Amino acid sequence: MEQFQSIDDYVRSFPVDVQRALEDIRRTIKAAAPGAEEVISYNMPAFTLNGERIVYFAAYKKHIGMYPPPRAFKKETARYAGPKGSLRFPLDSPMPLDLIGRIVASQAKETTKRKARGAK
Repeated sequence: MEQFQSIDDYVRSFPVDVQRALEDIRRTIKAAAPGAEEVISYNMPAFTLNGERIVYFAAYKKHIGMYPPPRAFKKETARYAGPKGSLRFPLDSPMPLDLIGRIVASQAKETTKRKARGAK
């Protein structure tokens, strides 16, 4: 299995249509969590904020998975529910970028709150 050094390397390893979906998600995450940093963790794209990973995403044959499971948005994410609370966004449907953005913004806000509580 190829070991990726960057999200760019990861994205380039997929067909063009999947690359587009991955880049759309990447841009959405950056917009929702402006201070987040890109990393590769467990050989998947991830974003960290305040030293904490706020989201992972990965492409598969028929979907893009998103981890960790959101703490909120249960009703809105029910149709995308995967195993162990992960989310699965089918590649044959438009990516729910608004929902992904709101989930990431929520994760970023929670991470920032935890950091602030720990700093006091």
